[in-house]
Amino acid sequence: MKVLEAHDLAKSYRGGDGGVIHVLSGVNLEVARGEMVAVVGASGAGKSTLLHLLGALDRPTRGYVVLMGQRIHDRSDEQLAVIRNRKVGFVFQFHHLLREFSALENVMMPLRIAGREVRDARGRAEELLARVKLTGRMHHRPAELSGGEQQRTAVARALAGDPAVLLADEPSGNLDHSNAEMLHELFAELARDLEIGMVVVTHNRSLASRADRVLSLEDGRLTPTDLPEGVT
Repeated sequence: MKVLEAHDLAKSYRGGDGGVIHVLSGVNLEVARGEMVAVVGASGAGKSTLLHLLGALDRPTRGYVVLMGQRIHDRSDEQLAVIRNRKVGFVFQFHHLLREFSALENVMMPLRIAGREVRDARGRAEELLARVKLTGRMHHRPAELSGGEQQRTAVARALAGDPAVLLADEPSGNLDHSNAEMLHELFAELARDLEIGMVVVTHNRSLASRADRVLSLEDGRLTPTDLPEGVT
């Protein structure tokens, strides 16, 4: 079953000199349930822009995205916010955890905002933190966690609402080798065990090698590829 599709997706911006900058020029993509897709490419190729369009954080200049069988970009901003909260999980290079709250409270936060009762939200957060191997650390604040633990907390938070799709932008970019490898294995497990569709933008060869498919973004388009030399 396809959980995410992009059809002829294009994005252009107007530069400071008044000229038009074409970032994406007709991207087509299908992601199945339980499939992990890695997107590689040079810096500035538009990989983050692509994730923003797939996750309804931005609107395309042309084309459209289908999430769980429904076109999303013809919706209002308010409707897009609901879609993001209920169907899409985001993991960024920087974890963006709230410093004054514990790991448990950070994972509970999106559930409480969505209206879930405290007891229900706590149970879900504890379950997810156990899955990312943080059972003994869930009452620690971000400053008391290692970089890898902080990022795994961010992954648990992204999964809190049981999204259909997880989008990750250089999720291991700030981690040392050991923590990065733990995170990479976690991503592969989550895609398989939770049957979640996953698109991961990365320069990391180890993470890309765990994906079911690797696509290269070049000249505004996605093409299948082996792991290129530039991926470390």
